Amino acid sequence: QGPKAVSAVQALTKEDLSKLYFSNFRTFDIAGIPVWVTRTGYTGEDGFEISVPNDSAVKLAEALLGQPDVKLNGLGARDSLRLEAGLCLYGNDLTEDISPVEAGLAWTVGKRRREAFDFLGGDVIKAQLANGVTRRRVGFVSTGAPARQHSEIKSPEGDIIGEITSGGFSPNLKKNIAMGYIKKGMDKAGTEVKLVVRGKANNATVTKMPFVPTHYFKG
Repeated sequence: QGPKAVSAVQALTKEDLSKLYFSNFRTFDIAGIPVWVTRTGYTGEDGFEISVPNDSAVKLAEALLGQPDVKLNGLGARDSLRLEAGLCLYGNDLTEDISPVEAGLAWTVGKRRREAFDFLGGDVIKAQLANGVTRRRVGFVSTGAPARQHSEIKSPEGDIIGEITSGGFSPNLKKNIAMGYIKKGMDKAGTEVKLVVRGKANNATVTKMPFVPTHYFKG
């Protein structure tokens, strides 16, 4: 993942990666290993997700780490990057009780499915698309300690109007960011609210996402 990901992978394959666009999937060899490759990732940056046979995983990792710009990274870095990019984490920002419409992901429901609504939960999606929703996923920038999952969102008057689903410190922006679900009508960018962290209500502002511009390769 990252702006130099393409050069690192290109050095190990004969495949022309300039013709592999964001979300495209192909099978080819990297370092002589047959792999499945999707040009995507969970960081908001250009990059690749690679599926490799178990018995070749170490060989592929060593080949990639042999490139001068490649470094190992962990889940903490990935989580801060996906949050900066406004990407959802299942179990936090998406659950069985949160719909794609509430999450701002109605575009994932294709045309045929919108016509038939013949899938699990289709009746709920149909009603929400027709009548709207009572809560929406939005971003926040806040003061004080970072808000985490389950932190309450309150109006300036002290009413509970939502809940944070993901949050933390943004290394790129050097400030606290979060996302969560807020009562419809309070979801406009610039709206002032309070995020409750360990009993203290900190000032926060509803903010558009992504917090940091994404850099997907679309040709």
